[in-house]
Amino acid sequence: MTDLNSLLNAASKLKSTDRMPALFLGHGNPMNVITDNEFKVKWQEVGRNLPRPAAIAVVSAHWLTDGTAVTINPQPKTIHDFYGFPEELYKQIYPAPGAADYANLTIENVKSVSIAAASDWGLDHGAWTVLVHLFPKADIPVYQISIDYHKHPEYHYNLAKELSFLREKGVMVIASGNLVHNLRMVNWSENPEPYPWALEFDEFVKNSLMNNDSTALVEYKSRGRLADMAHPTNDHYLPLIYAQGVRSEKDELAFFTDVIDMGSVSMRSFILCG
Repeated sequence: MTDLNSLLNAASKLKSTDRMPALFLGHGNPMNVITDNEFKVKWQEVGRNLPRPAAIAVVSAHWLTDGTAVTINPQPKTIHDFYGFPEELYKQIYPAPGAADYANLTIENVKSVSIAAASDWGLDHGAWTVLVHLFPKADIPVYQISIDYHKHPEYHYNLAKELSFLREKGVMVIASGNLVHNLRMVNWSENPEPYPWALEFDEFVKNSLMNNDSTALVEYKSRGRLADMAHPTNDHYLPLIYAQGVRSEKDELAFFTDVIDMGSVSMRSFILCG
């Protein structure tokens, strides 16, 4: 693992023709878009130091499908896929152009599975609520890659390995989920203490990433009840597998926003660059 500032300094010198960094973002509460909080401050800092990619491919916890698909929309709609929030949040728009050419490149180059072209999706809140801070001008083409929710983590890891070529094509891969995500156990009080099991699982993932231990991450269910508490459903865990899958042996790893929010949601994020 390396220092975040030194890694961002190196990344900022890359051109869109160089191998792009990959990121995992713990996106958490959609309210992070419109409130003052430490998470968006850090995302903005990281974004200011990222190179400008030719396109961005997002794997979000909020696009779960039967099979794998990519968006080909010329102008992806901003999807407000949440309920019961202030009206101000529903007015937020991220008007980035689509990246149909890179979506089709993905379809053509992945051989292990058939990837469908989709025009009925856009940018869900796992995508736009972080992109608005990383790239606020919304002028970089973006497309999403769905998660086949019927498949084992190993399937996603192997697919991500195939997707790693995108980084050599000027595409920045951003995976958006949470390393711990148990909404049933959220504590709404002010500044609650993290649950011990949340801290333990977050530390397990952190150490596995530092050791580049893909097997431990893919077989996370071997942690038993700890894994079940951290992820009653694995929709927010699976994006992590994509970030690990596109990782290169040359990549340096740096963490940021490592807080456990609301007691049971890990906001830990990281960048891979090398």
